[in-house]
Amino acid sequence: MKKHFLFSIALFAGLISVKAQDDMPLVWESRMDHKIVHTGTGTEERGFSYAASDKEITVFDNKTGKPRWNKKFKELAPKLGKIDDLIPFWESDVIFLFDRKLGKDVLAVVEMESGNFLWSTDKYQDVDEENVVYIPEEQSFAISLKKELVFIRARTGEERWSTAKFKGVVGKYAITPDGYMVMVNFVPSSLGALFTGFKNQIAKIDIRNGDIIWENTYVGRAERKVISREFLYDLFVDGDKVMLMMNGYQVYDLKTGASLWSAAFDYTPDGIGKRPADARKFGIYGAVADPVRVGDDLYVLDMSNRRSQYIKKYDANSGKLLWTSPEIKEARAIPNMYIMGDKVVLQIGGNVEAQAYIYRRTRNSDGSVSVYEEWRIWYPNVKPNGVQAFNTSDGSLVWDSERFRKGITNMIEAGSNVIVSSGKALYSMDINTGKELYEVPVAKGGVGNAQMIFPYKDMVAVIGEKGVSTFKMNNGDLVANGKYKTSLLEDRFDNIVIMKTEGADIAAFDLNTCKFLEFKARKGATTSLTTDGEYVYVYENKTVSKVRTGK
Repeated sequence: MKKHFLFSIALFAGLISVKAQDDMPLVWESRMDHKIVHTGTGTEERGFSYAASDKEITVFDNKTGKPRWNKKFKELAPKLGKIDDLIPFWESDVIFLFDRKLGKDVLAVVEMESGNFLWSTDKYQDVDEENVVYIPEEQSFAISLKKELVFIRARTGEERWSTAKFKGVVGKYAITPDGYMVMVNFVPSSLGALFTGFKNQIAKIDIRNGDIIWENTYVGRAERKVISREFLYDLFVDGDKVMLMMNGYQVYDLKTGASLWSAAFDYTPDGIGKRPADARKFGIYGAVADPVRVGDDLYVLDMSNRRSQYIKKYDANSGKLLWTSPEIKEARAIPNMYIMGDKVVLQIGGNVEAQAYIYRRTRNSDGSVSVYEEWRIWYPNVKPNGVQAFNTSDGSLVWDSERFRKGITNMIEAGSNVIVSSGKALYSMDINTGKELYEVPVAKGGVGNAQMIFPYKDMVAVIGEKGVSTFKMNNGDLVANGKYKTSLLEDRFDNIVIMKTEGADIAAFDLNTCKFLEFKARKGATTSLTTDGEYVYVYENKTVSKVRTGK
């Protein structure tokens, strides 16, 4: 079977020629004895990373690039010849290895740092990275199966308990001071057919034996992003209450599970962003701003009606509804909501995030099969667009700007004002009146239209089609710019911004100067910025390179 792997994000077509640019300093380059299909970059503090094919794995030292150990999978664990999936659990220092065999899946678990075999089983079928959750407080895994949830020790595979009363996958959870766990369930997009009789469930469980203390239902859909895996909601214990932030607020009694009050609304982003052909997983994110709490006041967007939307203000302690704003008609997305002084400022429409995992099998003329995989992240723009402000005292409309009917990328806070990007210009706006304080064409930055903006120190950082530029927040003056090839934002840490082209070349920009260093990679290369922003690991074919983002 032929396999072609590509890690990409949707890009604007075409490249432009640019002047010669300094390369990222090479720290080391290491060549593996096998192709690189699976990768994992550990933190610099952890000190090691891995690269693997479907038959062999190498764990290498982050400082030197030299292998710590290398083994074929058939040497690692009994019954393993090759692998179909590899899931790292960094917190537990283990790797799950899967050999899929039509109803007889073999799971082998090895220690990541040493390569030592820990345990293996064929008991658990249809296990995917989406239905395994590591609980570090107990050094155990919660594995969601079709008929039950099982809890096993990470290092031995010993089954501690199982329960059929919790359906679906363990999502966000919170450990209580007395040793219980409160958790919500969800069905990942790729495993929808696995769980029968599913219902939204929030439960408190005795983590020692699996007994369900109480259970209740919740409003909305608990989910994680399909590629980057961030949770799209939050769950925490606050004194004697359980707080669930999901499409609003839902509050439960910690002891009994009784619903105390709710300000949550179902929202489905239908028609926002087109699902790519052959997408096995797909999701739209950031279409509705999170609730905002200011003291005892809670502001929530009610997007449950597709034709009319509202802001609702609640007392955060009692859940009492204090006011409802006038209709925000036909808004399909409201990505940003800011509470600034005595105003609620909304960004209506603009860029949202889309993620998709694409998998396609094709049979070649010689009878062989080619597999194409792509992990795609892109930012569709949702209309209609606009900016509106409301009074915090009674929810009345203060102003509605006509300026942005044709387009918005996004909006940011800037002191006592907001700055809005239309893609072609930056607008500073007085939140009290909606008056435009300045308008600056982003063309001054020389990096094409803006794809997005974000605050950095006292500046607006503009991620352009062809590089990065910065402008002063207070007056819109250009500070610095760095012109690059057609690219999209790949990663960011503090002042370091990584831009990546369709061909996988990367540039590391310093936001203080907008100067950048470049690394020319092979098409399809995977890149990983370290958590401290100092290095990028580049995985291509059989080679791993570690480069520095600054000189």
